[in-house]
Amino acid sequence: MDNTRIFRMPFASIYPLYIQKAEKKGRTKAEVDAVICWLTGYDQKTLARQVEDQCSFEEFFAQAPLIHPNASKITGVICGYRVEEIENKLMQKIRYLDKLVDELAKGRPMEKILRP
Repeated sequence: MDNTRIFRMPFASIYPLYIQKAEKKGRTKAEVDAVICWLTGYDQKTLARQVEDQCSFEEFFAQAPLIHPNASKITGVICGYRVEEIENKLMQKIRYLDKLVDELAKGRPMEKILRP
């Protein structure tokens, strides 16, 4: 599977969709930002800069300060793939983020989404 199109896609083009998905289910932009910052190590200021700079998903994850050590505890199916079985590490990180936003939208408590 050729993932280069997804890797080059601007994070800023998907970010509003994450927020929209969460808000439709009664969650907030702050909660979306919290799960993104938990996964990537960005703080609010650097996350906003990444969105403003229109960086690609590849750049977004390459520049991430620290992928959370508990990210490997994210399991389940997203877009038809088990996230723990995705071999391409960049695609796995993208799907981790998708999974976290999905869990948020499904009403899972933040303390469970942000794996302890």
